[in-house]
Amino acid sequence: MQTTFTPEQLKDPGIARANEVLRSCVHCGFCTATCPTYQVLGDELDSPRGRIYLIKDMLEQGRPADAHTVKHIDRCLSCLACMTTCPSGVHYMHLVDHAREYIEATYKRPLMDRALRAVLARIIPYPKRFRLAMLGAKLARPFRALVPDARLRAMLDMAAVPIPPVSRNDDPQVFAATAPKRMRVALLTGCAQKALNTDINDATIRILRRLGAEVVVAQGAGCCGALTHHMGKADLSHASAAANIRAWMAEREDAGLDAVVINTSGCGTTVKDYGHMFRNDPLAADAATIAGLAMDVSEVLTKLGLPEGAPKGLRVAYHAACSLQHGQQIKTLPKDLLKRAGFTVVEPADSHLCCGSAGTYNLLQPEISQQLKARKVQTLEAKAPDVIAAGNIGCMMQIGSGTAVPIVHTVELLDWATGGPKPRALAAQG
Repeated sequence: MQTTFTPEQLKDPGIARANEVLRSCVHCGFCTATCPTYQVLGDELDSPRGRIYLIKDMLEQGRPADAHTVKHIDRCLSCLACMTTCPSGVHYMHLVDHAREYIEATYKRPLMDRALRAVLARIIPYPKRFRLAMLGAKLARPFRALVPDARLRAMLDMAAVPIPPVSRNDDPQVFAATAPKRMRVALLTGCAQKALNTDINDATIRILRRLGAEVVVAQGAGCCGALTHHMGKADLSHASAAANIRAWMAEREDAGLDAVVINTSGCGTTVKDYGHMFRNDPLAADAATIAGLAMDVSEVLTKLGLPEGAPKGLRVAYHAACSLQHGQQIKTLPKDLLKRAGFTVVEPADSHLCCGSAGTYNLLQPEISQQLKARKVQTLEAKAPDVIAAGNIGCMMQIGSGTAVPIVHTVELLDWATGGPKPRALAAQG
């Protein structure tokens, strides 16, 4: 694709990167075949190719974002299926992230939009605040029918799930390996996950220790910054990311680190991109080091060598989170681990399509999100599974709200298969 940025515009690192991405696009349209919003809406402007044209026009002209452009960029899930499909290697993630930052800087949203986004950015990344907000939403749920805004109703719906007790395993500390030590790893405990489902980190710590990893929950580490990053709020996202980089580098320099383990794939995609996020920052070298250490828990368990298990007689429908299969290009490892542990693994039709969770997307674009959820639940249930497994808390919440089939994190099943407790969602069924 030909671009017409001026030399002055190209001095901006964000524009320079956008120019590289745009020039790699040959507008072939392959991306439209795997774009969830194009599948649902059928509008060219709600496909990656259409959004690329909108972004190109906006950036080249150097004009403030307008409502028309913002509407179609906001509708993008950032599922990155287009990057898996693209034969030209267009790095759409960097382009759309820059566009969102540009929109945040140049476009004044309607008051309600600004308020909702500010609330989400200031609450969800902070587990204590998020827990309090969930409790408040539970009190407000009886009045849901009186709430006119679908986005507010979606926020109230999130409060339908039980709020688990705080897990002290999420506090900064070191967990010694319970087998001969083979690795020393830092665990990203996350933010929303600590409020929504504490079993995931608990299971991750148990299985890593059992396989010979010393697990560190680093002092000062917290939210990865993904949520605010994808909202275009660069100052907030970079502050969160910088805190993690400093915390993990301190651990690396103190006693060494072989990996930063991440069990929420949306976080993993962002942490693995820290090198790009901080490429023009004094933290650039440290950010690149941390990005290189970042590993999904399935990668670490494969490296440690999960023991082979006897058949469990349990049919597991594996949901491939977009951030794992498209963002990190990890497609087979979770399924291979489940099979090795003794589970029968099945996959739904159109497994490449998003479930509609996508960070805060299900809260900010509830109508489209609900359509995608219905499609995903239908294809999963068609496999008649005993349980659904996923590697991302957002997907688990989204799918779980639409089906009676129990849904658990992949690591919970692997922990159970290697000596840990039965996942709570399964134990509740007897």
